[in-house]
Amino acid sequence: MMFNRRKTKQISVGSVKVGGESPISVQSMTKTDTRDVKATVAQISLLEDAGCEIIRAAVPNMEAAEALFDIKKQINIPLIADIHFHHRLALKAIENGVDALRLNPGNIRDEDQVRQVVKAAKERSIPIRIGVNFGSLPPIGGIGKTGDFHRLADGVNDLAKASKEGDQDYNVVDHMVNTALWEIAILEDMNFDQIKISVKGFDVPMTIDAYSRLSKLVEYPLHLGITEAGTPLNGSIRSAVGIGTLLSMGIGDTIRVSLAGDPVLEVEAGFEILKSLNLREKGVTLVACPSCGRADVDIVKYANLVDEALKKVDKPIKVAVMGCEVNGPGEAKDADVGIAAGVGRGIIFRKGKKVRVVPESEFLSALIEEMEKV
Repeated sequence: MMFNRRKTKQISVGSVKVGGESPISVQSMTKTDTRDVKATVAQISLLEDAGCEIIRAAVPNMEAAEALFDIKKQINIPLIADIHFHHRLALKAIENGVDALRLNPGNIRDEDQVRQVVKAAKERSIPIRIGVNFGSLPPIGGIGKTGDFHRLADGVNDLAKASKEGDQDYNVVDHMVNTALWEIAILEDMNFDQIKISVKGFDVPMTIDAYSRLSKLVEYPLHLGITEAGTPLNGSIRSAVGIGTLLSMGIGDTIRVSLAGDPVLEVEAGFEILKSLNLREKGVTLVACPSCGRADVDIVKYANLVDEALKKVDKPIKVAVMGCEVNGPGEAKDADVGIAAGVGRGIIFRKGKKVRVVPESEFLSALIEEMEKV
């Protein structure tokens, strides 16, 4: 199936193009204390090795904003400053050379403060992501208004997550989209169009609805994600459903999978989502038999050994590890390199042709050896 990708304006986040006809990029976010430059750079280095294309760091205080200068000098991928509550942190991040900003219109609601940030970003030619999250929406009636509001008493949680057909009641999706449009209007009024947008939540149908609706109103690139998606297993599934659905609708220009775990897993999950929809070719695509009573060898063990051995491979290649005669030969032949395992031995295929039969003790080494010939 070919997806008709939504046409968007292309922007540049450092060296990475986002939107237009550029590939859908994969992002992550550091989980270190940004003030700890050494730890933050070390984590970004691991993420770079995993293929991460854009990295975002939290900037909760001025010390963190100051640290961005030294972090930026030691990494090779674009750095985004994640800003909440205090616009002066955004100004300092810009001064210290970040490649882009994320601003939250739910907690920076003073128009003059937003304009100060936009002016500085415009002078440095760096883009701004308008990052709307369900968990930090402005109060009902409080879009673009400052003042003291308690998150649990602001009315947002009383809104319906989505509207039913014909329902005219104001709902969460309305509020998310209107919050984004408020800040978009400010940026456009200042002739600033280096914009990307996100409208995310934990609730998958609500998030899909919000992005779908916003995509019909603006032509800016969209950053996709499901917020606080969960632990690596649950969060990857939830993210794959939400992000994958939107991508299949042609919506989305850059993605971040949010997991309560190692950020390297976020990058791996992000690329797997894109590869499953044939939207990116990067690294190994592993076709692995789940095993059953027909399997003659411990195919799960070999699949995991192959997966671990090929993690560093960046070249797009399809590898099949199959364990019985039902689907084994067909899937192995369809892959760039594959093995169809039987009792004590396995048939190695390369580019659809049988190249040799090897004993079980050579499964892994033979598969890697043939892969290097592709």
